[in-house]
Parts: sequence; C-alpha cells; structure tokens
Amino acid sequence: MPVSGVPPTTFLSSQSPMSYYAHHVFFCCNQRDGERVCCNDKGASKLRDYAKQRVKELELAGKGRVRVNQAGCLDRCEEGPCIVVYPEETWYTYVDEHDIDEIVEEHLRHGRVVERLKI
Repeated sequence: MPVSGVPPTTFLSSQSPMSYYAHHVFFCCNQRDGERVCCNDKGASKLRDYAKQRVKELELAGKGRVRVNQAGCLDRCEEGPCIVVYPEETWYTYVDEHDIDEIVEEHLRHGRVVERLKI
C-alpha cells in the first residue's frame, strides 16, 4: 500500500514538486580502518541488501515508491548502524532483520515513524 493510501502516480505528477521517490532510504555502509566505530562493522551492507530484497518482495520498489541505496559515511556511526529516510529526514538505528522489517512495514509501507528505532 502506498504512503497514506495515495497511489504512486500521484507522486509523479508533472505539476507536483514531490521527489522522484515517495521514500528514499540511505544506509550508511562506511568501512573504516582501525578502531573507530563504523556501520559496516555492524552488518550494514548485509542488512541493506536484506532491506532492498524486502522492498522488492513487497512490491514497494520503483518510481514514485521506494528506493534503498548505500551511502558513504553519514557521520552517526557512534549511534549504531544508521539509515536516513527522505523526504521525511527520519534517522533510524537497527540491529537485525526484525528491525528492518519493522521500518519497511511501518514507515515505508504505511507512513508511520518507528519511534523505538528513531535516533
């Protein structure tokens, strides 16, 4: 189900100032050398791949819908592995597939912020 029950094509209207995607998700997948904390040491790339797979399986991916991307350092690695969802600018941390499932289902599918994972 699209965000707030609005069909995906609504987000693509030539008259609309909306972005190309209803939700654009960036996973910090930074890998640092040395002892400094980084998201990739906590499984960020693996969980990004999982999120992309879930978004596709739920048919949420594509123009006017959801896009999941890898990002370089988002400079919040000390707060746990992190993602940011645009256009809302909502920041999340996560630890496992259950957390990713909750973000996909609640935020990306139904437009509800997952307060317990918000940073």
